[in-house]
Amino acid sequence: MDLVAIQEILPHRYPFLLVDRILEVEAGRRAVGQKNVSGNEWYFSGHFPGRPVMPGVLIIEALAQVGAVALLSVPDFRGRVVLFGGMDGVRFRRQVIPGDVLRLETEIIKLKGRVGKGYGRAWVENELAAEGELLFAVGEKLPD
Repeated sequence: MDLVAIQEILPHRYPFLLVDRILEVEAGRRAVGQKNVSGNEWYFSGHFPGRPVMPGVLIIEALAQVGAVALLSVPDFRGRVVLFGGMDGVRFRRQVIPGDVLRLETEIIKLKGRVGKGYGRAWVENELAAEGELLFAVGEKLPD
C-alpha cells in the first residue's frame, strides 16, 4: 500500500502519520510497514539539536499505526479509530537516526470483541530497534 491507500484506512495525517508504506497485510492478523526516517522530520529540531534521534515513543506509535492498518482492514472495523490502551515490556535496543529505514512488524496476538493486544518489532536493516506489547481498543466510527 502506498501513502494514499494508507490514508484511506488510517485517520492519521501529517505530521502524525508515521508510516510511509505497507509492505504486507493480513486483515485482523498482522501487517508490515515501512517508515523512511528523514532529517526533515519535525521532532529532530528539538530531539536532539546536533544529534538527532527519533523519539522512542514515536517508534512505538509507528508500530501501533501498522497494527491499526491490520485491524482496520477487517470490514467490520473500517472507518473506526484504534486507541492505545497501554504498552507492556517495551524495550529500545538501538537508536533510530536520519537516513534509517524502519521496518515495522506488528502482529495481533489477542482480540476479544474490540479490545486486544499486539506485539510489535521495529527493525533497522537486521538490527532490532524496539519491541513490545501494544494494548488497544477499537473505537467508534469516525464522523464522515
